[in-house]
Amino acid sequence: MAASILLRYQELALKGKNRPWFQRHLIRHLHRALAGLGVREIRVPMGRLEVVLGSDASMAEVRERLKHVFGLANYSVTTRVAPDMEALVSGILRDLPREAPSSFRVRVRRADKQFPLRTPDIEREMGRRIVEARGWPVNLSDPALTIGVEIVPGEAYYYFGKEPGAGGLPTGTGGRVVALLSGGIDSPVAAWRMMRRGCKATLVHFHSAPFLSRASQDKARELARVLARYQLSAKLHLVPIGEIQRQITLSVPGALRVILYRRLMLRIAERIALRSSAHALVTGDVLGQVASQTIENMAVTGAAIGMPIFRPLIGMDKDEIIAEAERLGTYSISIVPDEDCCTLFTPRHPVTRARHGEIEDAERGLPMEEFVDTALRSSSLERFTWPAVGVVGAV
Repeated sequence: MAASILLRYQELALKGKNRPWFQRHLIRHLHRALAGLGVREIRVPMGRLEVVLGSDASMAEVRERLKHVFGLANYSVTTRVAPDMEALVSGILRDLPREAPSSFRVRVRRADKQFPLRTPDIEREMGRRIVEARGWPVNLSDPALTIGVEIVPGEAYYYFGKEPGAGGLPTGTGGRVVALLSGGIDSPVAAWRMMRRGCKATLVHFHSAPFLSRASQDKARELARVLARYQLSAKLHLVPIGEIQRQITLSVPGALRVILYRRLMLRIAERIALRSSAHALVTGDVLGQVASQTIENMAVTGAAIGMPIFRPLIGMDKDEIIAEAERLGTYSISIVPDEDCCTLFTPRHPVTRARHGEIEDAERGLPMEEFVDTALRSSSLERFTWPAVGVVGAV
């Protein structure tokens, strides 16, 4: 018998001939995520993945890291035995929880059709033996404990319950994106949502030092550390735009400034994306949440660049986003007070229905390309990795 963890995927099973490609990405990600934990190998039984643990493996840490691996629907701590009825029953009876559940059932997946007993017969026989040994009541519709059994050619597994995985698609299968990361609640959730769809995200944070404190940069670093847990690494570009904002205020009507700031940020982020071989930008925009996020303003802002802009939170409300941020682990960081660039030189009454013509007229007298070049020259790059989370280096 061998202790292991049985991993299940959901979307990957629907990929047809592309499934091996997605599976290879997932296995590569698992090897990196579980490095240093005494994992002997990762096997591929029929329709599953199996993490085989060495005698020195830290089960608790393996389970904790698996929670962050995209592409896994769920997983179970399991025991592998010979595909034999007596081996299965004796193993299950030996390892049953000591505390009696209010009810139980046995659920069998028989991928090996050469196994001599049919699935219902296996479930009935195992259930009968458990009742005889422990006297536990059976409940087939809503059991407190589900004992799982999976039989594949050459081997069998049993386990007691499942743990949810991160879902989505394996990292690296969805292409590259650049995510604009503020210190707020929304943008980390938006970045995470695109990561969950297999995208590798590069992060960009705009700040207004030295006009404002470095608090927003510190928050961006903490958020990058959390997000790095899900894609194993993260690059964070820290871009100063305070002086450029000040210059914009000297020649642009107050109501239009926020739109110009955001168009500038998109231009800078697009340039970073092109250098990073990314094909889209990601923002935390939510329709109608603030003045810059009306349909008209988002259309005018997005028209500044030629690259697609993904807004995965566009139809969510704040309570939904907060709940997701809490699950993700970014909420407690995002609510720490700071001063971000959006608070600098912001008008009291920004325009809510900007028109292309008036924005283009306002930009015509400004050296926008020079602003972009200046911001990029002044920016810094920090890299984060996980499991060894922290700044690896700055450029």
